Amino acid sequence: MNTSESSAPAPATHFIHEIIEADLAAGRCQTVVTRFPPEPNGYLHIGHSKSICLNFGTALKYGGRCHLRFDDTNPVKEDTEYVEAIKANIHWLGFDWGEHEYYASDYFDPLYSYAEQLIEKGLAYVDSLSAEEIRAYRGTLKSPGQNSPYRDRSIDENLELFRAMKAGKFEDGAHLLRAKIDMASPNINLRDPALYRIRHAHHHRTGDKWCIYPMYDYAHSLSDAIEGITHSLCTLEFEDHRPLYDWCLEALGWPEPRPHQYEFARLNLSHIRPLMSKRYLVQMVQTGHVSGWDDPRMPTLSAFKRRGVTPAALRDMNERIGVAKSNSEVEYAMLEFCVREDLNKVAQRRMAVLDPLKVVITNYPEGQQENFEAENNPEDPSTGHRSLAFGREIYIERSDFMEEPPKKYFRLAPGQEVRLKHAYYITCQEVIKDAEGQVTELHCTYDPNSRGGWTEDGRKVRGTLHWASAAHACKAELRHYDHLLLGAPAADQLLESQLNPDSLTIVEALVEPALAAAQPGEHFQFLRQGYYVMDADSTPEKPVFNRTVGMVDSWAKQQKKN
Repeated sequence: MNTSESSAPAPATHFIHEIIEADLAAGRCQTVVTRFPPEPNGYLHIGHSKSICLNFGTALKYGGRCHLRFDDTNPVKEDTEYVEAIKANIHWLGFDWGEHEYYASDYFDPLYSYAEQLIEKGLAYVDSLSAEEIRAYRGTLKSPGQNSPYRDRSIDENLELFRAMKAGKFEDGAHLLRAKIDMASPNINLRDPALYRIRHAHHHRTGDKWCIYPMYDYAHSLSDAIEGITHSLCTLEFEDHRPLYDWCLEALGWPEPRPHQYEFARLNLSHIRPLMSKRYLVQMVQTGHVSGWDDPRMPTLSAFKRRGVTPAALRDMNERIGVAKSNSEVEYAMLEFCVREDLNKVAQRRMAVLDPLKVVITNYPEGQQENFEAENNPEDPSTGHRSLAFGREIYIERSDFMEEPPKKYFRLAPGQEVRLKHAYYITCQEVIKDAEGQVTELHCTYDPNSRGGWTEDGRKVRGTLHWASAAHACKAELRHYDHLLLGAPAADQLLESQLNPDSLTIVEALVEPALAAAQPGEHFQFLRQGYYVMDADSTPEKPVFNRTVGMVDSWAKQQKKN
């Protein structure tokens, strides 16, 4: 399927590159250093692809480097499985961090030392309020908070308590190290935010060395500073956290040049936006509503890979979207457009019949077989050709026949002639039905002088059908996917009523015999059906294909109208 280039918008520009170019021109930095800081507590979803492309792509564009730094500050939810999956996803998208793989846990010793420095400066204190009391003291968006009764502890007492926290002398939740900023600040993030909490949990890298762990905002800014990050790129929900990011560096007297945080709009994709939350993703996996993190209905990068979405398509989509300062929603159809654009160039063409209707070519000699040559991909002649076996009995799509067709119906009907792709012209002569009146078989004749789809008299037909040879086709399982949710989930949990019962449909199809020898991950365009990828569940006896995207391009059509 060819897609008009004019239907797609030009790649967008974004303000972050303008900031970087101004910084380079003014000498505020010599080498651009970005970072991608995932939490290893789940699989990356498609929203992360924008951050990956932005951080790694920006570093590449300006000849700098991008660090991969795992924010492993919450040992309760973290696992090495997630670490390896995240690294595999980034590599799959086409990026590499080289020797610059880091972990927040690499800095636990200096982070602890910096916390003691803040205590010694009178800028941090150990609070003994309960979690409920802390929430009550914090105030609301309309009313200021109140100082904790423990806020005025002496520096010596705070140091003693903090060291006792580190030594494991207290239970989880007994104390909290907080920054001493301003409980009346209109920015709630500055109302004495937590810096360290007690958590007696085994860490996947540091083992049982630590029982206190730094909070994200604290570890984030200082890890950036330690690594020499120049441009710390975050999504918009961190905009209100930027003053705390800057406060940590300022309070410690971090020398210039310091890293600076810039916020951009996250990727919100229609239909799957409600699922782009690790809480819901974990729930879907744990409740068995999906087969795993890579179930092709999930919005994870592993799932999109298994479904057949290509990294080039994801990079293209993110480039087209650009980087903005305000949130918006991108139509899922735009992703499908980018997938078609890429797969149209690389996917080999094959024929598959999903709802077979038998056709007997009555004037074709019984027992005869011949082979036709068919191009693998007309967009790429270097892919060569394949051989298609043809015989007296074939199958076509049931939807390609109508006994009483309307006007301008160009497919098969009684007395009507069509072209079989790569083969012959055939004409329907007789319709065979069962006792219930259902069509079970068609008897047709063929024109021997139309081999390859053309005739000496130059006549043409409007309808071209794909087909499968009854004697040679093999059975395959085709998995068709729809959106997983019918609506947005509730605030606290996903409900059975919100799940789409038709999110997975399995079709038993007849396909070209060569497809049985395909390899998992290979892409194909099944003519007139859509783009498919062979699944890892395939066996030589029963190949399995996931439909990546259908043939209809609603997004491109809408762009033309606009």
